[in-house]
Amino acid sequence: MPYVNIKVTDEGVTAEQKTQLIKGVTDLLRDVLGKDPASTFVVIDEVALTDWGVGGMNVADWRALNS
Repeated sequence: MPYVNIKVTDEGVTAEQKTQLIKGVTDLLRDVLGKDPASTFVVIDEVALTDWGVGGMNVADWRALNS
């Protein structure tokens, strides 16, 4: 029973994109590991830019500094 947790920043990921991610991950686990799609769980969490860190700072600040 695979469980996959995808975390993305909350920058307007659409329902269609989430559907594609869920299907793609499920298909990959089926194709590579032979896992049953009926028992494969995929969860997508959207994280605020200020709750995601890189380089010692939150993503919003990091992008402002590196753009």
